[in-house]
Amino acid sequence: MNDILGRDICVLPYLTAHDAAEVDFSVFSRPDTSRKAQAGSSLEDIAVVENRHNLAQAIILRLLTPRGSLASLGHAAYGSRLSELIGRPKTRAIRNLCRLFVLEALAQEPRIEPKAVSFQFDETAESNDNLVFSCQVKPLNSQDPLAISLEVSL
Repeated sequence: MNDILGRDICVLPYLTAHDAAEVDFSVFSRPDTSRKAQAGSSLEDIAVVENRHNLAQAIILRLLTPRGSLASLGHAAYGSRLSELIGRPKTRAIRNLCRLFVLEALAQEPRIEPKAVSFQFDETAESNDNLVFSCQVKPLNSQDPLAISLEVSL
């Protein structure tokens, strides 16, 4: 299962950085285990996420990326339509669109079962200009669901 869920650079802790805020891609040392390595030598690398953490990061990034924004890179269908909700009044119809856009984006993720295990809004955590939701998806080859929570500003 680990190979299916993959490995990638850890970027989610830095998504709050904007404007002039610094993004810290600090390097960390790890032992060099290659055959030609000298005893005690180390390699430096940036932080990565693996397995379920990588899948969670990938799902959040897919939901936050406006669909079509990566078309010039050959990924026109990647992303979600959640950005279409910005500026719209919060109504039952907008909630339904939010649910639809999330489920539509999740259906594109090849590392999860075709249907979300659950999707629900957390109305107690919402304000007048946002929607807060959580969903659980089932990674391929796993019985344990993966929970994702996200806030969408309107």
